[in-house]
Amino acid sequence: MKYTSLAILLLCAGLLCVGHGLHGSLVAISANKADFRSDTTGLIMSGYAAGMLFSALYTPKLVAKVGHVRVFAAFASVVSTVVLLIPLWVNPVFWFGLRFIAGFGTSGLYLVCESWLNSFASNQSRGRVLSFYMIVTYGGLGLGQLMLNVQDESGFARYILVSALLSLSLVPLILLPTEAPDVTDTKPVDLKRIWLASPLALVGAIANGMGQSAFFAMGSLFGLGKGLSVTGVSLMLAMPSICVIFSQFPIGWASDKIDRRRIIMILSSGGAVIPALLLYFWFARSYVLISAIALFGALIIPLYSLVIAHANDHLRRDEILGASGRLVLLYGVGSVLGPTLCGRVMYSFGPAGFLYFQIAVFGSLALFAAWRAYRSPESLPASSLDALQVAPLSTPTGTHSLAKSE
Repeated sequence: MKYTSLAILLLCAGLLCVGHGLHGSLVAISANKADFRSDTTGLIMSGYAAGMLFSALYTPKLVAKVGHVRVFAAFASVVSTVVLLIPLWVNPVFWFGLRFIAGFGTSGLYLVCESWLNSFASNQSRGRVLSFYMIVTYGGLGLGQLMLNVQDESGFARYILVSALLSLSLVPLILLPTEAPDVTDTKPVDLKRIWLASPLALVGAIANGMGQSAFFAMGSLFGLGKGLSVTGVSLMLAMPSICVIFSQFPIGWASDKIDRRRIIMILSSGGAVIPALLLYFWFARSYVLISAIALFGALIIPLYSLVIAHANDHLRRDEILGASGRLVLLYGVGSVLGPTLCGRVMYSFGPAGFLYFQIAVFGSLALFAAWRAYRSPESLPASSLDALQVAPLSTPTGTHSLAKSE
């Protein structure tokens, strides 16, 4: 039964991610078509992150009251409806509100999926189980980006497609038998405790929220500004998610063998160097741009999961849920700031501002990770009495366990 539930969850997550992948870029492209300024578009896109922030506060409580299945079904229905309302009125305030609701619901859907998956995994298998989840997740996100090429003369067809995919994602969960985990054995954790356990986790959560949200929210505007067609933009945004399918598992494996801080430092350094090279080779051909962005995504997308894993390495089992909730709030704060600040930088510097922003965020994270590795050479405390969690490799939208790990 457990493996049946796992397959059902992966199918639901796959459908959800295809719809989500199409949704985000579609709104940004629609805003560009409506001649919104880049900073205005950044604010609209940050509405999703604001909703995600509130979802992290309230979704766990809702799950505890009514259960995983009901929360998933309710949120999928709400987000499916909200998506259909977006093209009805081209107004930035209206779109921000709808993005907020979509962020609240979609983040809740990821929270449910990821907490459920954590219940299947032991300390020894968590990295592998959730790596398979990442393959499904980012494969779906990449496929969703490619669906930008669907012909849509009316301006409604692609939004209807998103709505249909989100609605279909709840069908397997409702009709097939699943084993929902219990929400038990958790302990509140404050930010001071997380800072004492892992300063890099706090800084990394905010930095990844800023960098990754700006990448997914503003990447389409960057591509259009560089002269790519909608087809080129869809390919540019799809390739990082597809490449993560191949990079996620070896990165997760390496992080289980090597000090995670060094892996974080290396990946963050790559996240700063690649945009710098794109600035230097500004007039490179489109295939070079798309290839570089693909490599960039393959390096920076796994970072958030490594940051969470590093925190979990230094926490007791009963602290992991509380810490994950706090860290996803910090990720949410960064996700609100990311598109807003990136949009402002792009308004001042044009498409190059997108690259300046990524260099600043991931360059700073690399330096901080190097400093922490230098200040504290030991990767784990010498006396750890509790079993430690292995890399929960999560999506950029949600946190990890709402449930006790078995």
